[in-house]
Amino acid sequence: MKIEVLFFGQLTDITGSSKLVIDYVDTTDNLKKIILEKFPALSSLKFAIAVNKQMVTDNISIEKNSSIAFMPPFSGG
Repeated sequence: MKIEVLFFGQLTDITGSSKLVIDYVDTTDNLKKIILEKFPALSSLKFAIAVNKQMVTDNISIEKNSSIAFMPPFSGG
């Protein structure tokens, strides 16, 4: 099974794409580890992870067919 990871903002400059399809990963911590191994330059940046459009700060399980997004910090006003 594969999962699709979306990238936004300056993260797309580093990854070279707005999306990446990878083999299924069971947790957000494992996914983050794989992404940082593939794109080491991301380790110097702050970013948030969203699973199914919900921001996550803790390690959570990734369900099948989940939507995953890596996003740079943002603010609004």
